[in-house]
Amino acid sequence: MAHRNRVPHFLCTALTWPVLILAGMLISGCAPEPEAEKASPLVPAMRLAGAEELTKRAFPGRARAGQEVNLSFRVSGPLIELPANVGDEVMAGDVVARIDPQDYVNALGTATGTLQAAQATARKAAADYKRIQNVFKEDPGATSQTAIDLTRAARDSSRAAANSLTSAVKAAQDQLDYTSLKAPFSGVVVETYVENFETVLAKQPVLRLLNPTSIEFVISVPENQISYAPYVDNVVVNFDALPGVDIPATIKEIGREASQATRTYPVTLVMDQPDDAEIMSGMAGSARVSARLPEGARATGMQLPATAIFAREDPEKSYVWVIDATSKTLKSRAVETGQLTGYGVTIRSGLSAGEWVVVKGVHSVSEGQTVRIMDISGEDTAP
Repeated sequence: MAHRNRVPHFLCTALTWPVLILAGMLISGCAPEPEAEKASPLVPAMRLAGAEELTKRAFPGRARAGQEVNLSFRVSGPLIELPANVGDEVMAGDVVARIDPQDYVNALGTATGTLQAAQATARKAAADYKRIQNVFKEDPGATSQTAIDLTRAARDSSRAAANSLTSAVKAAQDQLDYTSLKAPFSGVVVETYVENFETVLAKQPVLRLLNPTSIEFVISVPENQISYAPYVDNVVVNFDALPGVDIPATIKEIGREASQATRTYPVTLVMDQPDDAEIMSGMAGSARVSARLPEGARATGMQLPATAIFAREDPEKSYVWVIDATSKTLKSRAVETGQLTGYGVTIRSGLSAGEWVVVKGVHSVSEGQTVRIMDISGEDTAP
């Protein structure tokens, strides 16, 4: 009987393996996984640049006319003149397009007639008021104060109506004047957007005018170099289409707000057309900029965002977090700060060009902490 109840060997083996596999899965599921190494925090930082670094790189940009505008009418109507063609040179005040003025002539005539009628009414009301005043002075019983008040009110009302219609006539005259489109400055027509005899709407572009005698060139300067802009002493622009031609330029304006995407400031350069070449609007090129700091003030132009500065126990002392470029560890360093400018806090001493400094989240990191650098200086130089 015992022999009959024995389970065949192959069946024992078949039953045992699933049990072992299930047990192994349960055991491995319960076993604690090894802890993953925590990644070093990513900190916004910028590398301090020296003024000499401006001469080591070229800033790309694109030319545009010093004056350029899309001209449009301030009123609507059918075109009857479009004398300006692409390539034509025009002088300031020249008529470059005209729409049919007849509707506006009629509107001006109607407004003028209405004004004249209102002025006549106002003159009559003024005369009535003056007459009733004289009557009251000669014989107070011949009229009443109520009648005087009524005639005075009629005079004031008619006078106000005439003044209002005077403004309406002025507006109608302006509308008529707007049927002629004039060049606001001397320049060249580079594009037309409509055809003659076409009906145009107010503010619809009609043609594009630019003045190529003065050329602007916009470059983007990294945040860690913009503070040296006041010390720039030389700018030279080269265009891809004009190889070997060095064109001197000057700084026209510096943007006061950095781009949120690139952390660079727009700097507009201006230059005159060279004698031996012609710069066309849209030409690509690059600018080389050199700066010279005042004697004994090599750190004066170095500036950091105010968010990079923090204090400790002594509120009179200022500190920054400097990142070791090799070990990526933080070390606090005391700095001497100067005045607050539009670009940040001036650093008088304590830092050197080429060092990396944390500029945000200074209260969420600690001494000796290992970090990763998120470069916000506008350059791809993070180690």
